[in-house]
Amino acid sequence: MTLSASLGSVTAASPSSPRSELAHFLRTRRARLRPSDVGLPEGARRRTPGLRREEVAQLADVGASWYTWLEQGRDIQVSEAVLERLSSALRLNAAERSYLFELAQGRSPRPVAATPPIVSPLLALTIEAHRHPAVVSTLRWDVVAMNGPALKLWGDQRGTNALRNIFLGKVPPLATVEREAHARNLVARFRAEAARASAHEQFQEIVDELSARSPEFRRLWTQHDLDAEPEGTKIVDLPGTGRIELAHMALMHIEPDARTLRVLFYSPVGPESAQRMARALAER
Repeated sequence: MTLSASLGSVTAASPSSPRSELAHFLRTRRARLRPSDVGLPEGARRRTPGLRREEVAQLADVGASWYTWLEQGRDIQVSEAVLERLSSALRLNAAERSYLFELAQGRSPRPVAATPPIVSPLLALTIEAHRHPAVVSTLRWDVVAMNGPALKLWGDQRGTNALRNIFLGKVPPLATVEREAHARNLVARFRAEAARASAHEQFQEIVDELSARSPEFRRLWTQHDLDAEPEGTKIVDLPGTGRIELAHMALMHIEPDARTLRVLFYSPVGPESAQRMARALAER
């Protein structure tokens, strides 16, 4: 990028101005990163901790002098595209990215494109430690993680939506003896989640799609049943194994990036179901 496109006035800001706060914020974010964190060689004789200004400028594809002026609190223009590149270069989390935009432009950033979120390493470790199926989803039932037993029994459903799966057949559905009861319960729990969700439009998107494409969903949705019960049981029928009664418990988990995820743990009920579960996992 050219300096002429990004420079306005280059006067220094007062110590209490947003530009001074921005300059301090950038310096602290730069200081916490090591070159190896961003794929750069460590090198020798580094007199200060963290990345050099030139390295941040390289990662963000801006001029080194321009970035130096930004860290000095100069009153220069900063585009949205440059802020996004700085956010990526400095490995900012969601809260830090928002703070960067507030300081630089006095507004919140645009929402990032919706992608299937991953789970934190600690949550991944927790569900893998559960020896029976465990499934992690968003509040609108987008499946984001499954442990080994869940993948073995039901196949990889990550990146899909549980309601779309059951009403539109996006993936082979979980074989349940009480199919109608399972569908009714899922819709009732989804309605309860949608009622208290802040991102209402994301839930409405699913409702509109399924109402248009699935008469069964439309019928259940118009009944206005609600169910916020986090525990229950269901009976699944696995080919070659037989019926397994599963207890399930839903726990809400807040990730480090402030996302709230639902963690659904399954456990067989009784010795017969436990034996069939163990046999099913061994055979797969």
